[in-house]
Amino acid sequence: MDINLENFKRVHFIGIGGISMSGLAHILLKNGHIVTGSDIKNSHIIDRLRQEGAVITIPHEESSVIGADLVIYTAAIHEDNPEFKKAKELNIPIIDRATLLGIIMKKYKYGIAVAGSHGKTTTTSLISVILDGMGFDPTVLVGGEVDIIGGNVRVGSSEYFVTEACEYTDSFLKFYPYIAVILNVDSDHLDYFKNIDNIKQSFRQFANLVPPDGFVVACKDDANTMYVVNGLNKNIVTYGIYQDSDWKAKNISFDDKGCAIFDVYYKEEYMGNFKLSIPGKHNVYNALAALAVSHLVGIDIKKASHYLTEFKGTHRRFEIKGIVDGITIVDDYAHHPAEIKATLEAAKNYPHKRIICIFQPHTYSRTKSLLNDFAGSFDNADKIIIADIYAAREKDTGIVSSKDLVELISQRGKDVLYLKDFDSIVEYLNKNAKAGDLVLTVGAGNIYEVGETFLKGHEKAVGI
Repeated sequence: MDINLENFKRVHFIGIGGISMSGLAHILLKNGHIVTGSDIKNSHIIDRLRQEGAVITIPHEESSVIGADLVIYTAAIHEDNPEFKKAKELNIPIIDRATLLGIIMKKYKYGIAVAGSHGKTTTTSLISVILDGMGFDPTVLVGGEVDIIGGNVRVGSSEYFVTEACEYTDSFLKFYPYIAVILNVDSDHLDYFKNIDNIKQSFRQFANLVPPDGFVVACKDDANTMYVVNGLNKNIVTYGIYQDSDWKAKNISFDDKGCAIFDVYYKEEYMGNFKLSIPGKHNVYNALAALAVSHLVGIDIKKASHYLTEFKGTHRRFEIKGIVDGITIVDDYAHHPAEIKATLEAAKNYPHKRIICIFQPHTYSRTKSLLNDFAGSFDNADKIIIADIYAAREKDTGIVSSKDLVELISQRGKDVLYLKDFDSIVEYLNKNAKAGDLVLTVGAGNIYEVGETFLKGHEKAVGI
């Protein structure tokens, strides 16, 4: 959509508290726009926007859009939303979040868009931290909060723009990447996509957005990703651990916290030994992707080593929330079977006696379509607790429940328990968690509240 943002003084965001929406609002505030917005509840993200000058109402009210020049909405907002309906009635221009992101991205010469079914937030953060540390002064929009850049957004003054590129509803097809990163391609968002072939087709369209002088950075170890880029008339840069690729990690080992130490080679040339401060083998892939992108923009990779080690992760990605009585509470955003497997694999290398995994499924459609895969993703946990499904943008039609997942996990011989509400889960932990236990709260909803409530209930809890 050919929209000049300078023609719109006041921009209103319906659902401004979302991680991406809030970042876009922040960018517009920095660029001199009047920003208003609404959401269903307050949060620290909304508090921060208010401090920066945004006027935000809770909850959604049709009067909030009156006087706006442009309205932005998220995928979670439906046409029956009172503000959406009022904007239509008043003929105020309305665009979705992804369209706005694309409009902003188009202004930058070097747009770096990180796509993939898993790992987008961490990889985007790694690229951002390296570029920032090396003086590239990028503008960054990331789907998580990163302490090093001060949150989920950073507004720079250079020609570099770094963002996550989500495939849901084909959002990333509205972007303008100079460098398109494809980490992996997996079955997900099957409430929108028909099947894996449909998903691969979408990712191929995304890769095709890269201009002739741009680059596609792709994981060679991921078969679906290589299917996507096969025969593509683009500059392809590959990375991996097992397959021969442009960027390769060798001699991988792990420290006592499960963080990887590895050698990096670029076209068989030794580039140095690298050390991560975030656990899990999957983060070696994320680091390789970040190094490949950094090299493409002219960064001396050996000098970037320090920034990889310095990066301690984003919030909600194997985030150590605290320790009490020898019990470690970790929170992770994993909400897909492949992500759960990777998180529990990382947990295996972290000091523990038992791994207690508390999972909150995210959306009914995903739970239903990937039910068998979910059941097989908890094999590295010693105890599994399943909470009720987090509805997010969906309504409960009775097609699936957490009890269905519990039954399938139980059939695999695993120790699994269904606990409906958070209070019951906290009570269970108070009675059963022991010194040496690693307690993981896992899911894209609000399951992190379980760990926080448990820690608050113990005076001796130590925050990390």
